Amino acid sequence: MLRRRYFRILLFFALTILNFIWWDIVLPHLGLRKLARATRSGRITRIARRFRTLAVQMGGVMIKVGQFLSARLDVLPREITLELAGLQDEVKAEPFEPIQAMIEAEFGKPLDQIFSEIDTTPFASASIGQVHIARLCITGNDRNQADVVVKVQRPRIEDIINVDLSAIRIVGGWLQKYKPIRKHANVPKLLDEFSQSLYEEIDYINEGKNAEVFAENFRDLPNVRVPKVIWSRTTKRVLTLENVMGIKITDYDAIEEAGIDRSAVAKRLFNTYLKQIFEDRFFHADPHPGNLFVQTPAERDDPENWVLTFVDFGMTDSLRETTYEGLREAVLAVGTQDAQRLIKSYQILDVLLPGADLDLLERASQRVFDRFWGKSTTQLKQMHAQEAREFMREFEDLLYEMPFQAPDNLILLGRCVSILSGICTGLDPEFNIFENLTPYAGKLIEKENGDRWTMIWNEVVRIGQIIIKLPARTDNLMTRLERGRLEVRVPALSREIDRLKQSQGKTTTAVIFAAFLLSGVQFYLADESVFASISGVVAFILLLWIMLRR
Repeated sequence: MLRRRYFRILLFFALTILNFIWWDIVLPHLGLRKLARATRSGRITRIARRFRTLAVQMGGVMIKVGQFLSARLDVLPREITLELAGLQDEVKAEPFEPIQAMIEAEFGKPLDQIFSEIDTTPFASASIGQVHIARLCITGNDRNQADVVVKVQRPRIEDIINVDLSAIRIVGGWLQKYKPIRKHANVPKLLDEFSQSLYEEIDYINEGKNAEVFAENFRDLPNVRVPKVIWSRTTKRVLTLENVMGIKITDYDAIEEAGIDRSAVAKRLFNTYLKQIFEDRFFHADPHPGNLFVQTPAERDDPENWVLTFVDFGMTDSLRETTYEGLREAVLAVGTQDAQRLIKSYQILDVLLPGADLDLLERASQRVFDRFWGKSTTQLKQMHAQEAREFMREFEDLLYEMPFQAPDNLILLGRCVSILSGICTGLDPEFNIFENLTPYAGKLIEKENGDRWTMIWNEVVRIGQIIIKLPARTDNLMTRLERGRLEVRVPALSREIDRLKQSQGKTTTAVIFAAFLLSGVQFYLADESVFASISGVVAFILLLWIMLRR
């Protein structure tokens, strides 16, 4: 069964990659680029639909991969993200008999001695485990926590994860051979990071400890709630928590019926993540809708007295010092519209490829600030296409090169931010990330500089350093100019030269191809079948080389 699962995953991705090669590489080189573009949306939708069907049938890591892909609104086509968006809510539930057997095996006693009541129909079903509502057998310390939820791992989930990850690593090796992917991401390293987070997620003791750390970090904020862990009913494969269920954060109608402002929910959620990242440096890395609830106030006449509840702490992460420094610089740069500082944050985070044109990147960032800063999501969607085309035309070289790479230490944070952005926008279509980020940037500036006079003095010192260095830099520039050693970087010209060289190489190959093809025809007409076959094979190989060479 596991072997069949392994080959089924490999077959799906192999066919998907072959589909991409044929439609997006071979056909455009045969002059059928318009056909490939015209059918692209339908093809992508069908692939995403097939993956979704496969993920639901197989569960395990495939669901996690689908959830991750559904959150990558920044890099994946809309057809894929829309098709995979509902994966977390449609995982097929495990029958209760093996779940009961798992609970009894973990505690070494019959189920009725562990829980006085348990609903055999799961409240929620996920890829790693499923949740059942239960009541404790009241004894001692458990008296005030009788209503609980029990999270139980699916049978053989560890074996399934091992098989799935083995297959996905093979696929990652295939993808790494494609230069455009290899240039921007170290796929094996990203998969290692993803694998580590998965193995941590199937250790419920670790999840319980994460929940307690999170609760401690938010102990002074009564409007953020974390369920208490019932350690007497918790093992590595069974986790029992206080029942804190409420309105699902994407149930917009129920939130409004409770008299709660959806924009306030979006703002509080966003601010809790700013606190997690920049104050606690420990964050909940899986904020999908099934893990976030809104609890209505006890008294309906106080609609602002609602609570934001987090559950499921299997996927968390702590920020490294360099990651924190880079993110802090990025927030300060966005809050102050400082393009130069934004480039500095990219360098700290190590998201730039070697040799990236920093000056061009800085100019593009400043133009983004000038044109798009302060606009809400709705306003950005409504912007005229002509404005986007003008920006793309102005920075064509930068968009062609795409000088960014994906560091492995940012995989969970990137996933988290992608999901968070989608949830906030869903709650409040007018959600303005700039307005919500600016006050926090102000706090960071105050914390960094102490007071306004210190900040002013630091700015004076920075400008003074630039002025002091200016004569030396001017002298160096003039010296290089006099010696004829001044280099001017023109990315567009370099690219055109590269294209000319490539075209020259293809022309040469085409001439050789024609020679072998004609020779093959001549040999065939002369009944020299062996030489005709050899010439034909060589001509066919050369034809493939011409089509596939980029």
